[in-house]
This record gives sequence, C-alpha cells and structure tokens, in this order.
Amino acid sequence: MNKRTPLYETQKSLGAKFISFGGWELPVSYSDILKEHHAVRNNAGLFDVSHMGMIFVTGRDSLKFVDNLVTNDISSAPCYKAVYCPMCYENGTVVDDVLVYKISDTRLFIVANASNTEKDFKWISSHIFGDVKVEDLTSDYVLLALQGPKSGDIIRKLTDDNDLPGFFRFKETTISGMNVILSRTGYTGEDGFELYLNIKENGSDPVKLWNDILNAGKDEGLLPAGLGARDTLRLEAALPLYGHELSEEITPLEAGLDRFVKFNKENFIGKKALVQQAENFKVQEDLKRKIYGFEMLDRGIPRNGYEVLKHGETIGYVTSGGPLPTLNINGGLALLEGEDLNFGDEVEIRVRNRDLKAKIVEIPFYKRSVKK
Repeated sequence: MNKRTPLYETQKSLGAKFISFGGWELPVSYSDILKEHHAVRNNAGLFDVSHMGMIFVTGRDSLKFVDNLVTNDISSAPCYKAVYCPMCYENGTVVDDVLVYKISDTRLFIVANASNTEKDFKWISSHIFGDVKVEDLTSDYVLLALQGPKSGDIIRKLTDDNDLPGFFRFKETTISGMNVILSRTGYTGEDGFELYLNIKENGSDPVKLWNDILNAGKDEGLLPAGLGARDTLRLEAALPLYGHELSEEITPLEAGLDRFVKFNKENFIGKKALVQQAENFKVQEDLKRKIYGFEMLDRGIPRNGYEVLKHGETIGYVTSGGPLPTLNINGGLALLEGEDLNFGDEVEIRVRNRDLKAKIVEIPFYKRSVKK
C-alpha cells in the first residue's frame, strides 16, 4: 500500500491525477503538465514533496560524522547553509544524492530521495561513531516547494520577516503564522523556496499552509504542480535524478558532479576509489564515461534506457529524456563512453528500433537569469 501525504485529500479536491512514486501516491499533474511547467518558468508553481526523507543527526560528534558520510565539505560550511552532497559507497558509486542542512555543529538534517529513505537511514546508522543520534523523522514533516520567479513575492505576502534567505541558505521563521524552516532551494532550475513544516508542533496545519500559499499566489499566476512538471523542469536544468544520472553503478565524477567532491577533505567514504578514478584530479580528461546532454535532430521522444550510437556502434544509453518545453525541443541526458565526443557531434538514439539523429550539446539546456 502506497503512503499518502497529509495533503492527499486536498490535492484530490483540486483534480490531481495520482501515480505511484517511491512508495508514495503522488500527484503527477493537476491540469496539464506543460501548463504547470510554464507556470513555474514564468510565474510560480507549488509542489507537495513531503515524500522526501528527513533524517536528523544530533550529538557532539554530528558534524564530523556527517562530513565523513558525504563527498562535499560540511565542516567549513556556515550554519544555516544547505549543502548538496553525493553520499558514496567505498567503491565510489552513489548511495544517494542528498541535501545536508547544517543548523549547528551538533544538529543537522539530511534530506533524502523518497525511494532511498529506508536504505539511506540504514546506511547512515551503520556508520555511527562517537556521540551521534540518527532519527528518521520523515512522517513528522510536510515539505512544500514553491518555485518560480514570483515565489519571493508570494512568500513576502505570508510573513512579516523581510529578510528572506539567500541561495542555498535557510532559516527558522514564521509563514502564515506557522513555524517553518524556510530554505532557498529547489529542483526546477528556478529561484524558489522549500518550506519544512513539523506537523507534530502545536499550531501546524499543512492544509492551511498549502491553501494560504495558493491564495497568496492567485494574482501572481501560481499553479499547483505535480511530478510531471517537476521532471521536465529538472531535466531542462540538467539536475541529476537518482536511479538515472546517479546510481549504485555510477560515480559522481561520471555524473559531472566533480565540483561536489572535495578531495582536499581528510577523508570520506569512497574517497580512495574516486581519487583513483580522477587520476590526479584531471576529471574531465581522464574519465572513460560521463554524462552528456543531447538534442534530438529527428522527430522522436528519447526515453530512459534507449541506446545511443555513433557510426553504428553503441556508446552508451539515455539516462533521462523527453520534451524540453521551454526550448520547444526534445532532448535529454546520456551516459556515454569515448574520448572523441565533442559538442556538436552527431549521434543516433535508437527509438523503437529506429535510429534517430541527435547531437551532443552543452548542459544545462536552460539556465535562469539570476536576480538577487
């Protein structure tokens, strides 16, 4: 039986169409995926992402413990900073890609992908040392993602706090009269916020928070949005999806995430294997395979798992593909082998036994103009 978030009935009343994802029953769309996609790019969209895992780490040795779990540098990050991190096995492949929220040196929380929460919790718990306590508090929280260029204007209507957090920063504040953790993060390539509401706290009302945000954004073009738009938005921004661009078979270096692997750290799980793969840190030159972006030249929809060929020989496979609505093209990401691949090179994508032309392009496909 799939889990449901506390907003299931509210979403159902809005006409949401549900699918099974990561053990949850979640909205794929409310009206139309393309309409929701463009609302986020041009105005704002509101997502319920309460399926994401919430793993809290507390205790005197928490900082050192978490820093050893992930490839990025948590120790030097300031408090109230969110840090994107691959979390690796000893062989350098990926357990999960997570966000680590550093409240203090003794209090952090890790946001995990929904389908990996149980696996991540077991992995994290199996590496405990010193004074550390690890708790899975996923069921205690509702997580909303308000994304799009007008998201800041909408948030300001719901709070007396004029000091909104900067990019990848977060704060504890009050939204719509409720205590939340407000984080300037997201998974769409747009400016936006994620709101963490502890539903066990007195005064917390997730349905009221959801409705208040929708009402505040009504004149701003805000729409509720589902997993369909979330996927097309993240693909345009070339943001990795676990099980596609990252997995137990793919390292963060192959996924093009070397900037999140800090080799100057004293140690982290998987460091030895990743140092060996990087060959003295010449990452892009020395990797045998890595993630590339491609754009379809022929008509056709590329999907996960489709073969990619060059001169008739298989060189890899599509990890994520489909329409890129903002650009009005089809394209995607692929894990390819070969030292002679360059931007502009033509390849073929095998779509239903037909080899369709595509070309290698720079990623991300879409990059927003940054506003402070």
